[in-house]
Amino acid sequence: MPSLPPARPEDAPIEITLRRSARARRFSLRVSRLDGRVTLSLPQRAREADALAFARAQEGWIRRALSQISPGTALCHGAAFPFEGRLLQLGPASGRQVQITDTALLLPGTADDLPRRLAAFLRLRARDRLAAASDHYARLLGRSYRSLTLRDTRSRWGSCTHDGRLMYSWRLIMAPPEVLNYVAAHEVAHLAQMNHSPAFWAEVARLMPGYETPRRWLKSEGQTLQGWRFDTA
Repeated sequence: MPSLPPARPEDAPIEITLRRSARARRFSLRVSRLDGRVTLSLPQRAREADALAFARAQEGWIRRALSQISPGTALCHGAAFPFEGRLLQLGPASGRQVQITDTALLLPGTADDLPRRLAAFLRLRARDRLAAASDHYARLLGRSYRSLTLRDTRSRWGSCTHDGRLMYSWRLIMAPPEVLNYVAAHEVAHLAQMNHSPAFWAEVARLMPGYETPRRWLKSEGQTLQGWRFDTA
């Protein structure tokens, strides 16, 4: 991964992710507000040296964008963590099993193990919930899907391919259950309509009447789910 040397000694180098695209006609920069990743898109035949020269000319803009990003939320015992729409206090479990009470989410292991163990638990619970929701809406639709996978995606909450492969972000397990259900209904509806036409939204409404409310929640609150960091405690 190339990096942009700082113009001033007190500044750190900026790592640049290069993304060649057949659709790109010019250089373009994007700074992710979630993790600070700097992506430079360039045409297929463009020279890397020219692309980095373009980034160098935009260094001031890149650094201003990076300075406006809030750090992610770290995980630790005692933190209030969103799980299925409820804020639960994270803490150590007395045994080897994850324990969920009305007010707490307790995990085995040390504080240093917390991010890893929590992420693993969330993935398992998300798979169960999303598989059940997808099965339910697929039955209502009268269609079947080919596979279901989970990822930690940043740009989308779910997707459906033309051959019926469903993909979801496992972070949906942190959202209220109706929000997770809405995303499942949305992606399953694509099995019948691979577009966002009025016919598609009619399918979503048939599968989940009142979907507009959880859709609004996801638009207004979804980014908060992306702020939690599972790499360090």
